[in-house]
Amino acid sequence: MTASEMSVRMIILSLTITGFLGNSLLLYHYLFLYLARYRLRSTDWVLMHLVVANILTVLFKGVPHIMAVFVLKDFLNDIGYKLVFSFHRISRGVCIGSTSILSVFQAIIISPRDYRYSELKINSHKYIHYSVYLNWAIHFLISSINLVNMRAKYGNDSRANLKPHFYCYSVRHDQTSDILYAALLSAPDILFLGLMLWASGSMVITLYKHKQRMQQMPRANISSGSSPESRASKTILLLVSTFVSFYTISSVCQLFGALMYIPSWSVVHVTAMASLFFPTVCPFLLMSRDSSISSYCLPSKMNRHFPKVSDQELN
Repeated sequence: MTASEMSVRMIILSLTITGFLGNSLLLYHYLFLYLARYRLRSTDWVLMHLVVANILTVLFKGVPHIMAVFVLKDFLNDIGYKLVFSFHRISRGVCIGSTSILSVFQAIIISPRDYRYSELKINSHKYIHYSVYLNWAIHFLISSINLVNMRAKYGNDSRANLKPHFYCYSVRHDQTSDILYAALLSAPDILFLGLMLWASGSMVITLYKHKQRMQQMPRANISSGSSPESRASKTILLLVSTFVSFYTISSVCQLFGALMYIPSWSVVHVTAMASLFFPTVCPFLLMSRDSSISSYCLPSKMNRHFPKVSDQELN
């Protein structure tokens, strides 16, 4: 094993451990708020599902890769490989969908009151819940195809029609079938990315217009701090830009791997690292931008950020 191989493997191990711990801490924060009956913001519901998807990505991408690198490659049976690959595809897709849902609804929330989507703004909490569940359902349905196309490396199938991956095989088809299969898997990602970019552009324009109006107001009427909606929008914009950057790197690596008849070890390891970048960075980005997360252990600050839900509201 060369020094470069060992360094890459240690980076993947570090990303996996750090990503799991960071997302677990953030999930504990949201579960504590929910179980303690604090009133969660609409975007917190989406962030909770994004954190769950991040944890699944780390578990079903990072852990199997580490097992194959440091222990043994054939550590699962055929069903195990199918489930691992499918759940990784699901978690990756839910990450894309959740980030897109966050950006779209935040763009609607900060839009002017006379905006054409005023009804969506009023019922945003209800629509956010529907969108989150639909996001999971779509990617569960699409990823079920992997249950048919993935094989274990020591299966009984002929390897002439199988494409090798790091610790499993995928079934080779004719060129038309491969194109249709790739289009089916990529269609939701392209749709969510398009919505994400549209919403991000809309938020940038809205924030710019708001800044222009604030500059025209007398200084005595301008508060020293920015509004919560403005801070939330900037956080989501930072989250979207981070996601798009890492997603582009991951997609380029996966494209190289798909074009190669037998992907090299460097492409396989770099693709694994690129898939773990966003799930690892995401929780720490959110914690650094949201003061309520870093102060959740202080009851006084907690009550200020998240008021409790009364029994009458629950009933």
